[in-house]
This record gives sequence, structure tokens and C-alpha cells, in this order.
Amino acid sequence: MKTRTLLLLSVGTALMILLAGGALLFQLSNQESTSASLAFGQVTTVGDVDVTVNGSDVVADTLVVSVAISGVDDIDGIESFRLVTGDRRLDPIAAPAAGRCAEITVAVQECAIEFDISASQGTSRVLVLRRGEDQATWRLG
Repeated sequence: MKTRTLLLLSVGTALMILLAGGALLFQLSNQESTSASLAFGQVTTVGDVDVTVNGSDVVADTLVVSVAISGVDDIDGIESFRLVTGDRRLDPIAAPAAGRCAEITVAVQECAIEFDISASQGTSRVLVLRRGEDQATWRLG
């Protein structure tokens, strides 16, 4: 192949990539960017789980979120929760302890989901629960 042909092919490829990027930006601009935060005490269904966040409190370097949760038997269900701070995303503490949520069951259980916030510098805290394609958020402070 000649150099001229290769240059024309590369320019054509670059234009196609540019058009595809523009089409993607147009698609993203028409989507809702955030979901509304839920209030404490409000019952919501996220996928196959019913959740009520009753409140939150900071104890030492741990954020304790009080919840009432039920739905299906799921031993990995608590891992669906995340705490998003101003500087990082935190997973819940999974070690079993008295009063701490360990799994999701069919029966309603009142328990606490705890997050280690010692390494977090942010003061903004949002609890996120994602199950399948459904998501719910709560502003904790």
C-alpha cells in the first residue's frame, strides 16, 4: 500500500471514532444523571429486597447505619451496600458481630450496617444499595 492510502485510511478512521464519540455524548446528555435520595424511615424496594434506613451515627471511626431489611435469603446481600464519601467508596464491614447485619433473610430484621471511615477525608456520605438494575440512595450527612 502507498503511504497516501494509509494516511487517508487513518484520517477516515479518526473521523468515524469522532462521530461515534459525539453520538455517545448525545445519548448520555439525555439520561437522568442522579436518582433522588430517600428519607430516613421511608420503605423502599430495591430489586428483591425491602429496605428502611432508620438513621446513622458515627461511633469512633465507624459509621453505623440502622436498617430494617427483608426480602430473600441471600448470604452475600449486605455486600450490595456501599458508602460513597467525598474521596472514596467504602464496602461494609463483613465480620459477624452482635447487632450487625450479616445477611438478608425473608423475615424482617433490624440490624446495623457498619463502615470503617477512618481513612476517609470527606464529610459528605451517601449510602447506596444496588440490586440488579435497581438502585436506592440515602444522604447520611
